[in-house]
Amino acid sequence: MKEYELTVLIHPDLEVDLDTPLKKVRDIVTGAGGEIVTEDNWGKKKLAYSIRKEDFAVYVYFDVKLPADAPLKISNTLNITDEVLRYLLVTVDEKGRALLAEDKKRASEGEGDTKEVKGE
Repeated sequence: MKEYELTVLIHPDLEVDLDTPLKKVRDIVTGAGGEIVTEDNWGKKKLAYSIRKEDFAVYVYFDVKLPADAPLKISNTLNITDEVLRYLLVTVDEKGRALLAEDKKRASEGEGDTKEVKGE
């Protein structure tokens, strides 16, 4: 199974009872044969532009593992889900994730102040 990042923008009126739309998204992912690794609620944020006459949305981020045919199934289902204003499903960039982990390690060791330029 391949790792993906899924960011979902949920209708702002559902912020009061967020469990129902989140359960629906979780069911869509697991129903397609996927597995949710982590889930992070980023809260209600202002959108850069209006989507379906809404200026705000609740952002929820998921790290998921999916089989090869699952991204298409998830995309097709999220496209017709009323609670979801927008979504973004992308594969994980392993090199980028490794660099972030390395930067965090350096910062925790106190070496975050100096940056080394590679390739010169």
